[in-house]
Amino acid sequence: MKQQFIVSNQTNPYWNIAVENYLVEHAECITLYLWRNRRTVVIGQNQNPFSEVNVEALEADGGYLMRRKTGGGAVYHDDGNLNFSFVVPKSLYDQRRQFAVIQRAVESFGLHTELSGRNDILAEGRKFSGNAFSKGRVNDLHHGTLLISGDMSDLARYLKPKPAKLQKHGVQSVRSRVVNLSELDPGITPDSIVPRLRAAFELEYSGKSEYSEYSEIIKRPEVRALYEQFASPEWKYGRWRMFTAQRSAQFDWGGVELSLTIDNDVITEVQLASDALDLAALDETRCLLTGADTKKRPPSESAIVNDILSLVY
Repeated sequence: MKQQFIVSNQTNPYWNIAVENYLVEHAECITLYLWRNRRTVVIGQNQNPFSEVNVEALEADGGYLMRRKTGGGAVYHDDGNLNFSFVVPKSLYDQRRQFAVIQRAVESFGLHTELSGRNDILAEGRKFSGNAFSKGRVNDLHHGTLLISGDMSDLARYLKPKPAKLQKHGVQSVRSRVVNLSELDPGITPDSIVPRLRAAFELEYSGKSEYSEYSEIIKRPEVRALYEQFASPEWKYGRWRMFTAQRSAQFDWGGVELSLTIDNDVITEVQLASDALDLAALDETRCLLTGADTKKRPPSESAIVNDILSLVY
């Protein structure tokens, strides 16, 4: 199958994620899409923005809050980040191969990389790439970020790390867990790594990639509609301002923050924030809790679901 290679000429995150989601629905080949966002905090589909992000400081500084459609935790993007999206037909989707493209490109600079945990890539024991995944109707998505020359002070200013999560990793701050690739090799820049990524992509999939023009893709009406969705306050913030978190915990699979509206011992409304990658388990939890009696625990066979239910029952 042929490959296509796309590089964004925009730094507005809502355009960039609109193109990504358009590709997931419409791409007819293996696609590697590269993009950069200006001063943006990206949160997972199920996260509470006001618990994860210093939203007021971010927006006062002219930054963007963006909610993606995949799970996982909050990440910070600026001009020193290069983000990537693999959009792959279901029959060919292979996370091992997709990770190999990123690792091969970085290792071409003489660095050693390794995979860690649920979704991280490390260099010299420190994280430079976080990844998330989702399944589409025709294609599946694997996307992530490469921290190359990001502003670490901004990262610490805008993100609100959970103390329990930092304690679990045995470190005192977010900054101690991540590294800019340019710290390890000054020759790595967002521009210099682009041809290395394309070469690694073509090597992994044994074929020349076709270059597709980003400026033509964003003219499509489907992309405009997606842009408007991602830029809308309803999508970015949801109804989180109306809730105060009642229960929170950190488990091996990730963190969770649970807010409930309860009427006569019956749960009438649920807001569940989590960086868990298993979106189906979170959906199951919502279904079990909505309308449930707080004195009776609904059954589940999922460890994630049972962990979250343990915060209520």
